[in-house]
Amino acid sequence: MLNILSILIGLVSLVVVIVGQIPLLGSLNWLALPFLAVGAGLGALSSSNSGRNFCLVVMVIAVIRLWLGGGIL
Repeated sequence: MLNILSILIGLVSLVVVIVGQIPLLGSLNWLALPFLAVGAGLGALSSSNSGRNFCLVVMVIAVIRLWLGGGIL
């Protein structure tokens, strides 16, 4: 059950991260990072690793976008 919840949190955050890829909307990635951390935590508590891994991949995408944009753009 926690794995499914982690995947759902990851999917919602993925939508926010995809919108955050648009120029001048990169700060939305800051909004997605706490949710992704919670999703990764829930995925770590479950018996399966897929939810945790999905949240971590989306988190890496968000962090790379923030790094390339200087944290704001």
